[in-house]
Amino acid sequence: MLNNWLKIAFINYKKNWLSTIINLFGLTIGLTGFMLILMHWNDEESYEKWNPKKDNIYAFQQYNPKENTYSPSISYPLADRTLKVIPEIRDYVLFSGSGMAFKMTAKNKTVYQKEGMNVSQNFFNFFPFRLSAGSFKDALKNENSIAFSTKAAKNLFGKTNIVGENVKFDNKNYIVTAVYELPEGNSVIKPEFVVLAYDNLKNDKEGWGNFNYGCFFMLDKNADTEAIQEKILKEVFLYRAKINAQGAGVTPEKYLELYGPQGSLLTPLDQMKLHGKAYWFGTGDFKTMMILFSLSVLIVILSAINFINLKTAQASQRAKEIGVRKAIGSTKTQLVLQFLLETFLLCFTSYFLSLALTELLLPSFNKFFDKEIVMNDWHIYLYSFAMVLAVTLISGLVPATYLANFKAIETLKGNFARSRHGIWLRNGILTLQLIISSFFIIGGLIVNSQVKYMMGKDLGFNGKQIFLVSFNENNPKPWLKYERLKNEMRKIQGVEEVSYGEAVAGSYRYSNSNIDYKDKTIYAQHGSMDYNYLPFMGIKLLKGRWLDPKLASDTINNVLVNETFVKQFGWTDDQAFKNEFRPGFDDKPYKIVGIVKDFNLKSLKSEIEPMIFFHYRATSWKRFNVYNIQLKLKPDDIPATVKRIKKYWESNVEPGYPFDSYFIDKQFAKTFEKYQKQQTLFTILNAMVLMVALLGLFALSSLMIEQKLKDVAIRKTLGASDGTLIMGLTKQFLWITLIAVLISIPISYYLMNEWLKDFAYRIDMPAFPFVLSLILLLILTFAVVSIKAYQATKVNLVKYLKYE
Repeated sequence: MLNNWLKIAFINYKKNWLSTIINLFGLTIGLTGFMLILMHWNDEESYEKWNPKKDNIYAFQQYNPKENTYSPSISYPLADRTLKVIPEIRDYVLFSGSGMAFKMTAKNKTVYQKEGMNVSQNFFNFFPFRLSAGSFKDALKNENSIAFSTKAAKNLFGKTNIVGENVKFDNKNYIVTAVYELPEGNSVIKPEFVVLAYDNLKNDKEGWGNFNYGCFFMLDKNADTEAIQEKILKEVFLYRAKINAQGAGVTPEKYLELYGPQGSLLTPLDQMKLHGKAYWFGTGDFKTMMILFSLSVLIVILSAINFINLKTAQASQRAKEIGVRKAIGSTKTQLVLQFLLETFLLCFTSYFLSLALTELLLPSFNKFFDKEIVMNDWHIYLYSFAMVLAVTLISGLVPATYLANFKAIETLKGNFARSRHGIWLRNGILTLQLIISSFFIIGGLIVNSQVKYMMGKDLGFNGKQIFLVSFNENNPKPWLKYERLKNEMRKIQGVEEVSYGEAVAGSYRYSNSNIDYKDKTIYAQHGSMDYNYLPFMGIKLLKGRWLDPKLASDTINNVLVNETFVKQFGWTDDQAFKNEFRPGFDDKPYKIVGIVKDFNLKSLKSEIEPMIFFHYRATSWKRFNVYNIQLKLKPDDIPATVKRIKKYWESNVEPGYPFDSYFIDKQFAKTFEKYQKQQTLFTILNAMVLMVALLGLFALSSLMIEQKLKDVAIRKTLGASDGTLIMGLTKQFLWITLIAVLISIPISYYLMNEWLKDFAYRIDMPAFPFVLSLILLLILTFAVVSIKAYQATKVNLVKYLKYE
């Protein structure tokens, strides 16, 4: 029986070769997209899975409902009190820096070593890397301890057995206490060396408001995280509020409302990469991942719809076969199984083709997402094969059940071709297919419009020809270094102007704090700068004046603010110049002398925040944060100027250190990369969907028009013109297309409006994608169907009328 079923299957594949190829093509494309996105998702979910303690380690994120924002930061005293007063918490580890780099000297060798971490003492209790030499117990016991990865040890010493060896960097001597092997699995926490954040922890021991650290907590097994979060609010945040409220002259509750944080979130370590709200080491984008996965599934569904449509359209060709098989004793179950087998053979063939295509596309896919995914995870094969089985059932069971329900007497009489049941089923499924196609066209056009809008928006600054060079971290008095260099580097040929700014567009290296005026508090970004930095960046002054080096007060307590700062306090411009405020980063009042036009520092996805700017000498500590020098280059020969700057830097400023530099406009452009990739993916998916849909439509229209050739011959004999016949054959498909687009419009509007809500600066929902989708699908439907309809008008009349 099985052998007979296979023979029948291959006869039908050969007979309907066009629909077979279209089904194979559509399913292969759909399964390939599904597997690629599934591997991407699986890769994002695999971070920190290597850690044997992952189920008990939770990342801390504070929540401020006033701004509806999350932050990965905590202060040292808050973390320490959390351990002391909440019994479910067994331990904590703090991070004050990651990605550190130093020029290290060991014996007679000097190496520039990157990817270091500044942590608290019990780091290795949370991240038990495989020990190669030494001991983790006392690895970070004192301020002169350092632990190396095996790679860094070989780089510096040429071997791994280096416990007890001396290393010098940052004007200190360190002793190697441990050597470890980094995990092979995905991890964002893979330091090449680890040192104790001794000075930071010492200075911040009583700094309740110094949120300078990332934090992980070690919890008891099966601990209730929601209950712990409530305890953190009541026992830790409120405790801090009681300490500070008296000095602020408000109640603890009011202090929490003004300064926060008012909540916390604990997320398991191995979920932070993709699901974390705010991560010290960078979060993923789960929403985009879900969108991509859903779209890949939609393409598979579209391919399954093609299959169902084509199979039901071929029903009349197999009606007599079914009637004969039923007449000789075949049951419905046997017929359903036979048709499911035929479907499975096609799906299984597509599965193997998609595996090969995925392997071919994987290098380009990895380059696109900056990953190193390989097809060595059995889960990918299991899930994709499960999808094949699901497609087999979805796309096979509907036509199989439909065909198996034919009545033997009617089919043997040839009456099936005149039944309306098959037409309604085909039209309904075709409508669903066109709804999906319309959504992809509308969505692709809206994504494209949003990205173009972001790329063309006035950012409020001009970063062209602004070249930034970063200092290394070994600067005891970096502001003096900047002041010396600014005078010397002005002399380099091709350099037009020099300045410094802490808050750089496209970078996230800036700070924020509370700003208090009477009984009102807002949070604002603050950036130290040189006198000329804002005009240097092309930022417009709306009212007041710039900072002036001739006025001593401009290096003491005078600041510039942006428009949003003034608006959030509810001041007029004149009131802003009269009022003094107290910032959380200093203990003296500050006065506004200028208001600048709003400009974007972050991605356009974020709203412009209140900002204040002041000279780096105005505070006792900001001068120590001077970390760059920025140069405006003349446009005539920029590459040659960059070479001269690099040569000067490596010879006279930081010999032996990498030349860390970039153009600010290019750095800010990186904030668009994510959305440009979404645009590219939507374009690719659009092309795939339209190709699969149009091929399916062509095959379906071909089969349906072939069933009407006798009607065409009769009408042509009675004098109908070719144009009339073509419109008659295509009219049904045009009506289906119109109905499908009208159904898709509200669905597309809702989904794309939800996507646009993520952007602070977004387009108004345009009408043209909806209109264009309708026009485009009508044109494509007419073009595809009319090709076959035109061929039908050229039928041999004798052939179709000789039996009438």
